[in-house]
Amino acid sequence: MGNDRILDLGAFRVRLEERRTELRGIAALAAQAARPVELDQARVGRVSRVDALQQQAMSKESNRRRRLELQRTEAALKRIEDGDYGCCLRCGESIASERLAVDPAMPLCIDCARRANPS
Repeated sequence: MGNDRILDLGAFRVRLEERRTELRGIAALAAQAARPVELDQARVGRVSRVDALQQQAMSKESNRRRRLELQRTEAALKRIEDGDYGCCLRCGESIASERLAVDPAMPLCIDCARRANPS
């Protein structure tokens, strides 16, 4: 890692594994909500169909975001295994412990994150 700080990798691993399990469970439940919308136009009005299509689109976007978070979580677990956890993927410097405490899957230090997403 190239730093003198000590991270409690076990605690971060547990948090990441719990989050991975949670995301996988939510994904299994949400799969039903993203199914194709099939409404009988004779019984259900056009507004209800539009509403169902909007809900389906929102569900698909939530699923996309969940998949991305799952990928970040799994990548962080891999970095723990490889001994690279806590190092910025861009510059290689240490990611602040406080930053990892907020999001243990955080891949970038604060400086690189700011450069990537200037406000």
